[in-house]
Amino acid sequence: MAKDFQHIRYEGVTNGVARIVLARPDARNAQDKQMLYELNDAFDLAAADNDANVIVLAADGPHFSSGHDLRDRSSLADFDTVSNWGGFDLPGAEGYMAQEQEIYLGFCWRWRNLPKPTIAEVQGKVIAGGLMLIWVCDMIIASEDASFSDPVVAFGVNGVEYFAHPWEVGVRKAKEMLFTGEALSSEEAKSLGMVNHVVPNDELTDFTRDMAEHIAKRPSMGLKLAKQSVNQMQDAQGIWTALQSAMSLQQLGHSNNQQVHGMLIDPAGAEIIRAQAKKKD
Repeated sequence: MAKDFQHIRYEGVTNGVARIVLARPDARNAQDKQMLYELNDAFDLAAADNDANVIVLAADGPHFSSGHDLRDRSSLADFDTVSNWGGFDLPGAEGYMAQEQEIYLGFCWRWRNLPKPTIAEVQGKVIAGGLMLIWVCDMIIASEDASFSDPVVAFGVNGVEYFAHPWEVGVRKAKEMLFTGEALSSEEAKSLGMVNHVVPNDELTDFTRDMAEHIAKRPSMGLKLAKQSVNQMQDAQGIWTALQSAMSLQQLGHSNNQQVHGMLIDPAGAEIIRAQAKKKD
């Protein structure tokens, strides 16, 4: 392949379907900057390949993604940035806002607007930043054991940076999801319209492949126009404006945490989340 990926795997195109796989199973596919930049490159490869009509995003291991890798200390200077924000190394909130605009909201908005249909193939836990990777996809196919949560209000912020919760699960369920940090099951997510299909774990990959190949038989032009038509309906509802507004509140939360706790997140949040997870076990 044109890229030597380490944290993802680009499996190329078969029967009109490009397949991208998150490949950090030992870290529960936690997203460090390298993974996100590799994922962006892989999406670009698939988007530019005229043999690919559909793109599937899957993940190795028992869990799709545990969210952001909070241990990542790499610098954006190590990567070829794609936005025009700049100022990533400026001090204080200005520099951190620029970073999050690049690797979180910026990437997600790029991927949401890929001109080809995208399908997330999801198993196990999808936590916080993991939601951002599936919510930008056009369809979500989940295994029976899949669960979806955004517990980061415990860190003193409003939620993940791609704040699509109200569109994905509805206003009141979005508030419950955020206020409580509780996970949605795959069946509940399907009932809310967030998930298209729930299938047995051992059928997930085959079901997703069959669905993707079925869609890939349609003309690429028709698929592009259909996707744009639905996305533009959301645009008319104000999704982009709302996402940017929520990102601004995210930065307010970080700044407050810096003043109160001397760090970007409330350190008590990790213990709250761990305690909640133990109660479920």
